[in-house]
Amino acid sequence: MKDFAGKIAVITGSGTGMGRELARQLVAEGCSVAMCDVLAANMAATLALCREGAPQGVRITTHLADVSEEDQVQRFQGEVARDQDTDKIHLLFNNAGIAGGGSFVAGDRAEWDKTFAVCWGGVYFCTRAFLPMAMKASEAHIVNTSSVNGFWASIGPRIPHTAYCAAKFAVKGFTEALMTDLAVNAPHVKCSVVMPGHIGTEIVANSRRILSGHESETMSAEQVAQAREGMKRFGVESDKLSDAEIQMVVVEQARRFRDDAPTTAAQAARIILDGVREEKWRILVGEDAQQLDRIVRHAPEHAYDLDFFQNFADEVGWKIGR
Repeated sequence: MKDFAGKIAVITGSGTGMGRELARQLVAEGCSVAMCDVLAANMAATLALCREGAPQGVRITTHLADVSEEDQVQRFQGEVARDQDTDKIHLLFNNAGIAGGGSFVAGDRAEWDKTFAVCWGGVYFCTRAFLPMAMKASEAHIVNTSSVNGFWASIGPRIPHTAYCAAKFAVKGFTEALMTDLAVNAPHVKCSVVMPGHIGTEIVANSRRILSGHESETMSAEQVAQAREGMKRFGVESDKLSDAEIQMVVVEQARRFRDDAPTTAAQAARIILDGVREEKWRILVGEDAQQLDRIVRHAPEHAYDLDFFQNFADEVGWKIGR
């Protein structure tokens, strides 16, 4: 698919970050877009940005849905068919994701299950729901967002990260298996797995809001307690900090994750779209992703050693606890 003009794309997690930038860049190229997010204010902001200078005839629709809930995904699919006035789509970007559920051993099960359900279940439910529409198009492409954590299950020593990593491994494996399935049963439909490194997005702040169950920026008492314990693991005397000071630290960490990333969300979206044009089934996003892929493949048995992470972090500029 070399040209996106006149096509119809479905994008989950389009309220901020890579989803927002995918929507903006596709609309600018003349592609109609159906956007989904669980945070209404974020999606409204994306809609306003997409409408600025949108080519005539491009249709932009927004849909509120939690992709971890199959009934909401089914409703989303029906709305897309109605509001885009179509029985087919050409592009499906399973981009929605949150971070959370770090520890399987000591963490909260509800948070673990929710993180896994969004990051993996969202890909599964949306592919199930939209594949029939993709198959009706003359050409189509499914793009599933995994992560470097889909081939390296760590973000650093002493930081459990089990739900997100398990989900991203599932997304990677599913997409690789789906390639053969599509080649046999729907050869005009392609698929790609996207594996970003550290991209400047709002995932840290958005995840906190989604897991708390409300759109407020204010952290719950439980989230403050979790943050306090996390700081202790890195030697911070967090007991001396007030709840308000804990929240300020967390907000600053989210800002740094977004603003200090080596790759912006706009750059990431461009890499992904170029990968689709080139029919790459495996799209690594960011120089850090390229380097990490190389060194994990070189010495997989050492991928979780302390010095492995430290050497890689020094090489690409990652910080422990990023």
